[in-house]
Amino acid sequence: MVAALERLQPLRRRGAEIIVVDGGSSDGSVALAAPQADRVLAAPRGRASQMNAGAAVARGGILLFLHADCVLPPDADRLIVEGFATSSRRWGRFDVCLAGGHALLGLIAFMMNLRSRLTGIATGDQGIFVTRAEFDAVGGVPQMQLMEDIAFSRILKSRGAPLCLRVRITVSGRRWEECGVLRTIVLMWRLRLAYFLGADPADLALRYDGSRARR
Repeated sequence: MVAALERLQPLRRRGAEIIVVDGGSSDGSVALAAPQADRVLAAPRGRASQMNAGAAVARGGILLFLHADCVLPPDADRLIVEGFATSSRRWGRFDVCLAGGHALLGLIAFMMNLRSRLTGIATGDQGIFVTRAEFDAVGGVPQMQLMEDIAFSRILKSRGAPLCLRVRITVSGRRWEECGVLRTIVLMWRLRLAYFLGADPADLALRYDGSRARR
């Protein structure tokens, strides 16, 4: 987490507010994050609850949700502000690049970007950003244990298309490589299919966590 926050300091010096929301870690993350963040909060474990907790105290007019293993392009703040200013869009995401040694990671990233562009649905790895007004208008991120990014995107998409920035956010491919690239692809497609067919996100979260524990 320290390295991730260090990479965000140039944006912070340009006026971006850095808010870290800890979901119950036991590795000292809160203490390590404090010097390099404007706010450090604790929230119940789960990305939806953590995203909503951070948004509740944020003061800016644009919210960007970033996973700890994702690296923003250096001028991410300018790209978002200019993108909103020159379009009618109120939310969006970046393209992604998966960092790692496996030969399939480049293809996976290409397919993620293509799928997102065709469907108008974003995943959390793509650095979802949204205006404060639009976030408040939809009532925040749906409280669910998995697929919160898909659900959030679907709600936002129903009100307007996303701003799809072709500049790439770099995402660690570690979880793909550790769990097995092909195995992870199959798992994620099965979970997404089950979600679209009406499966309970709580049950899907158990399946996801169980699969990771067996690696």
